[in-house]
Amino acid sequence: MGIFLALIGYLVYFNVELRDEYANSPYNSKRQGTYQERVTKGKILASDGDILASTETDANGNEFRMYPYENVFAHVVGYSDKGTSGLEQVMNSQLLTSHANVAEQVQKEFQNQKNVGDNVCTTLNTKLQQTAYDALGDRKGAVVVMEPDTGKILAMVSKPDFNPNTISDDWDQINADANSSILVNRATQGQYPPGSTFKIITALAYWRQNNTFDNFSFDCVGEVENGGYTIHCYHNSVHGHEDFASAFAHSCNSAFAQIGVDLNRSEYVETVKGLLFNTQLPIDLPYRKCNFDLEANSADALTMQTAIGQGDTLVSPMYMAMLTSAVANGGNLMTPYLVEKIESYTGTTVKSYTPKIYKKLMTTQEASKLTELMTGVVESGTGSALSGRGYTAAGKTGTAEHGDASSTTPHAWFVGFSNVEDPDIVVSVIAEESGSGSEVAVPIAQKIFDAYYNN
Repeated sequence: MGIFLALIGYLVYFNVELRDEYANSPYNSKRQGTYQERVTKGKILASDGDILASTETDANGNEFRMYPYENVFAHVVGYSDKGTSGLEQVMNSQLLTSHANVAEQVQKEFQNQKNVGDNVCTTLNTKLQQTAYDALGDRKGAVVVMEPDTGKILAMVSKPDFNPNTISDDWDQINADANSSILVNRATQGQYPPGSTFKIITALAYWRQNNTFDNFSFDCVGEVENGGYTIHCYHNSVHGHEDFASAFAHSCNSAFAQIGVDLNRSEYVETVKGLLFNTQLPIDLPYRKCNFDLEANSADALTMQTAIGQGDTLVSPMYMAMLTSAVANGGNLMTPYLVEKIESYTGTTVKSYTPKIYKKLMTTQEASKLTELMTGVVESGTGSALSGRGYTAAGKTGTAEHGDASSTTPHAWFVGFSNVEDPDIVVSVIAEESGSGSEVAVPIAQKIFDAYYNN
């Protein structure tokens, strides 16, 4: 009886006291090895119960991880050979903890058999993930799909990708291709100039300083000059006389560059910094902070560039999904999350994760005004390919220059949400070096929205 009670005590200590301190750390390989000797790593499941990762046994009795969807969930689910990444890393302790019946655990210990680890049930939607993966095609880039009112991440794609089933065999080749950064999750770790998607933020700053868009008027001649620096509209387009809504819908660089110069610069900077730039983000996966360098005394040239999403500003697709979610959710940013619950291998719920507000980024009125502008983009502007598809949508396109603009193709952006009156999903798309947002990123988003509504 003493041995039996001691064994129960050890199991409790092993599963509860040690797991979080050691199991997730990539530096504690010895401790992880101890866990893996005693527990068969649990499954990672999609929201519909489909298996995204499981532990299998080969002909020699050796365990290995199997990824049925191969490349499709590569970055978000991750790999567990050659180290760990993605959910395989951040949920490692949960996957290597067993909440099987204690009597069963004790019996297996006596029989020198491994217990079965818990399952991680994710928020990931296999249909939307596959659609996003296929829609991005062979382009480098990323897609994030979220529920704005809960923070659930329904899809997260990054390309170029890899097959986690063959990561060991492909390791040298993957790392030899340094220019592609294949292992980088571009959805959370990619840093890109936001291009005209940043006009959402410039519009918010304008509203806060003027409390209306009604008094704005601008005559676009295809370019604008301040302080000896000239900003051109895309393809040197001449938009003519514009109010604020039409300047936003047609993504007029000249108008927004002038807006940037005319704004109180200190207040503009404060607005941007209040939107989670240069600070930590509530993201469980490895990520990079967004960068914003404009100061109150910055020159007109940098201010004009910044106002249209160029300059030194850098964002991730995940951040743009979060910002757009706040707009869609009345100003409230919900904490993004990938895990719905942890369950034992028999299906008993161990822990559930519930939606929670992370921060109110803007007032309800401000979110409503931005929604009106973004709806105009779809109804009569650069996102018009999304109109008339059986659902309403609001969004903003972007065509982001990078490097030497004279010798590189711009990145294509789109951020937006569907069912404007009661938003269902947010989609954030970037396609690297692919051209204009309206021509490339909008069709990618359209396929995702269509899949959600079974169009």
